[in-house]
Amino acid sequence: MHKIDQRLWDSWRRRHAFLHPHGFYPVAFATALCVGLFAVRAYLSRSWTFHFLLWNLFLAWIPYLCSLGTAYLHRRYPRRWLLLLPPTAVGLAFFPNAPYIITDFLHLADRPPIPLWYDIGMLMSFAWTGITLAVYALRIFQNIVRALIGALFSWGFVLATLAASGMGIYLGRFLRWNSWDLASQPRAILYDVAVRLRSPLTHPRALGVTLLFAALLLVCYLGLTAGPKTPEA
Repeated sequence: MHKIDQRLWDSWRRRHAFLHPHGFYPVAFATALCVGLFAVRAYLSRSWTFHFLLWNLFLAWIPYLCSLGTAYLHRRYPRRWLLLLPPTAVGLAFFPNAPYIITDFLHLADRPPIPLWYDIGMLMSFAWTGITLAVYALRIFQNIVRALIGALFSWGFVLATLAASGMGIYLGRFLRWNSWDLASQPRAILYDVAVRLRSPLTHPRALGVTLLFAALLLVCYLGLTAGPKTPEA
């Protein structure tokens, strides 16, 4: 019995040592707060208003979980970089879903009997959790890119990811594309992107949304990752 307990303890310590530097506990607690706030609201209002926030939060977790999977594979098989491509591709495809929750403030309105201040706080909690998930996921990916090809390329990767995420937020909010449409309708999405990249000034909303959210995410990323560097993924 003692040996079994020791193995369980050792297993927990290994998981803790892996999850802690990658920010798992803060995002887990933040997610619990979001779900709790929504549950209280649903109970008091007897309605499922803002239920889409739960779905968006679930989608925001996908890139983070993919980044954890990529970090685990990189740690276990450091020379087999091809193994990293599938989880990285999925994580980057779903990455815009994490900061996308910020745009859900468009749905904010006075909805009695729930006070407006409560809905503001709830939406802020979901938006902050989405941003944090995005930042932690991107930091893990950047650490891996840095370990494989160097710091300069890792920052190029960050900037490209944030720019693509800004465009992804536009595609999701205004053109109603989803991440999984990249697999089912890639040509249609690429066409919409190409049209706006070819003549950005004739699509001011696409340009504005892309630049605004890319800049916002960059500021959040620099702010949340400042300080001592985390261990290499």
